[in-house]
Amino acid sequence: MNIMQSGALLSSAYLPPIQYFTKIISYPKLFIENSESYLKQSYRNRALLLSANGILKLTLPIVNGPRAKGPIKDQQLSYDYPWQLMHWRGIVSAYNNSPFFEYYADDFRPYFQTKKWKYLVDFNTEILDTLLRSLNIVADIKHTENYFPIGEVPSNIADFRYSIHPKDQKQTQDMSFSPQPYVQVFQEKYGFVPNLSILDLIFNEGPQSTQNLKSCITGI
Repeated sequence: MNIMQSGALLSSAYLPPIQYFTKIISYPKLFIENSESYLKQSYRNRALLLSANGILKLTLPIVNGPRAKGPIKDQQLSYDYPWQLMHWRGIVSAYNNSPFFEYYADDFRPYFQTKKWKYLVDFNTEILDTLLRSLNIVADIKHTENYFPIGEVPSNIADFRYSIHPKDQKQTQDMSFSPQPYVQVFQEKYGFVPNLSILDLIFNEGPQSTQNLKSCITGI
């Protein structure tokens, strides 16, 4: 973290990765981008978990699917198929045997039951609030009303909107993030898999999750 930068700009995200949360605890002010053009195949509507069959990708379906265009704040969730049920089944299958699943499961189950959210960013915002409470993290978060093009973000704000990405070829090197291992449910089968959804850390580490996040931060 550059000591001259007092805030960080992040994308909206669905069950964000560990790297995303290291930014939340590194900066006193956080801004979440609600005014950008919707970016497909990103953490905005995708989360990565570790299941018995390897990496499990959970994707929130958007109205108009691959043809979806326009500001992310206008993107609506599609309920053409029961993704809430399917996502929860995937989460249970992946973490039912984790040490802290039963302790935290009730916090997240409501997002995958009968309530329906119209907009992607509203769903992401609410589930992020629940994640922060589970981690006992208090963060000063605001949502953008205007879009700052790349290179035009104020100099005191670190821009991570496009550098934190699920595809390795689009992930920008981050000198302030170094994943630290913890015990995962399927580690004997796959070895340690870094930077999964924060859910993986919470269900496996419980109250120690925030300490692991802090240990991942370098170069400060």
